[in-house]
Amino acid sequence: MTDRPLIFHIGVQKTGTTSVQRFLEQAAPRIADRVIIRTPEEGTPMRPLGRAAVAYSLAPGKDLREALVAALDDVLDTIPEGHQPVLISHENLAGAMPGNGGETGLYPVLPRLLKQLDKVAQGRGFRPCYVFSSRAMDDWLPSVWAQAVRTDGYDGSWDDFRAATADLPDWPNLQRRIANAVGEDRVTRLQVEECPDIARRLLTIAGLPQHVVDALPDLEVRAMERLNPNATEFLRQLNRLDLNPHARDRVAELVARKQHLFTADAPSEGTL
Repeated sequence: MTDRPLIFHIGVQKTGTTSVQRFLEQAAPRIADRVIIRTPEEGTPMRPLGRAAVAYSLAPGKDLREALVAALDDVLDTIPEGHQPVLISHENLAGAMPGNGGETGLYPVLPRLLKQLDKVAQGRGFRPCYVFSSRAMDDWLPSVWAQAVRTDGYDGSWDDFRAATADLPDWPNLQRRIANAVGEDRVTRLQVEECPDIARRLLTIAGLPQHVVDALPDLEVRAMERLNPNATEFLRQLNRLDLNPHARDRVAELVARKQHLFTADAPSEGTL
């Protein structure tokens, strides 16, 4: 029997998901008797689930499918028994974004990925539905490129990235592909331009009464912002070097903390 609601908020990346998750984490203790929330907090099974989804999206073979299934099982094992709806939010459930691991499409494996999540969730007695956010492409793609440079080791310029993604389909195309995989009635797209408070909207989708949602305090801590252009260019050039990934990530963290050091004009192509 599959009657316990399970809302998968699958991102996507660079649509304000970090702020959404921080709001949900802040609200979780207040509403635990009404909605169970899972976000990618450090040390929880949600982190491996996100990594498994990205890995599967880049190479959707049997072994990685089994790893994805096992990762979701681990998350569902943490859900207490009861009838409260469950809200799982992780932007990497969409899979690899453009610029990550050579991906140049608009989540081409996502329908297959969601079929796997769907099968597991229903097998565990849940009734899953799927919510994803979108953002105007002209705003989204530059932010994705900068994030790929910052976190995924992408070393191409903005012009390189734009050329590689020139044939990217639009968001309605992605919505149709997802709907074909899991059913149109179980897919919701929230456009950030029309729904600026996605976190509260997710809670209403989860069934929380509007007056309870409205009474939740606003988030005070700001989420991670995009690096300034010079810091992004520094990291892009760094990505071209043969560095140990751990060392590269440590430098990226330092750059993010010390952006004020990058005040000169951005270096030209091929220089650091």
